[in-house]
Amino acid sequence: MIKPRKPLKIAVISDCQVKGGVDLTYLTAIGNYIASKKPNVIVNIGDFWDFPSLSSYDKGKLSFEGRRLKEDIEVGNRGMDLLLAPIKKEQERLKVNKKRQWHPRMIFITGNHENRCSRVAVNNPEFEGFIGEHLLNLGDWEVSEFLKPVDVNGIWFSHYLQNQLTGKPLGGSALNMLKTVGQSFVVGHRQVLDIAVRPVLSGDLQIGIICGACYLHQEEYMGWTGNNHFRGITLLHNVIDGFGNPSFVDTQYLVDNYT
Repeated sequence: MIKPRKPLKIAVISDCQVKGGVDLTYLTAIGNYIASKKPNVIVNIGDFWDFPSLSSYDKGKLSFEGRRLKEDIEVGNRGMDLLLAPIKKEQERLKVNKKRQWHPRMIFITGNHENRCSRVAVNNPEFEGFIGEHLLNLGDWEVSEFLKPVDVNGIWFSHYLQNQLTGKPLGGSALNMLKTVGQSFVVGHRQVLDIAVRPVLSGDLQIGIICGACYLHQEEYMGWTGNNHFRGITLLHNVIDGFGNPSFVDTQYLVDNYT
């Protein structure tokens, strides 16, 4: 007999794009908030590291000057420590006080920015084993294969979903993506918050969420309009059979109340 799946609470941390020269206080705030809510699953949906030194967007331009891969790795690793410290502190507090233990499943979805690090060795074989994702502070996470969706209670989690014909990120609104994929999903990658719900003939509901980004800094290349987007984390409640009830928490609110 197959046991019924247990409804889950899932916290989703969208693109943080950690890099040098930006305030990382918000990562501590996110960690504190997650520790207070104690989800069953924590999903970091990728692009936690930014890796501007490996960007091809402005390579060779003045804006590229001074970037170093070593710094990109180190600042991202420090950022991960800031994020996880409140979670580990709460776990230790519960243990010491002999309270009910909390050990969430922790899934890291590899993003295209982390994949930049892996591509260095792919494109330059002489660096194999010297540069790669093994340098990233991911020891506490279950790390997914790049662009392979992770199914959690019927919802796919992926950094982005691929267009089967072009291999590029599947675009359009969350509703159009949901119709194309035919499967509940949560993705990051795009700096926009969009959600769609649709009924299917089986009587079930499907949900699609593009969950934006977490970081508070401004990206120069995006301009004023592009930087005017939602920044925060997503909490999915009662996730079972491909559906859950989402709530969205603004990053600035977290900094103001959970730092």
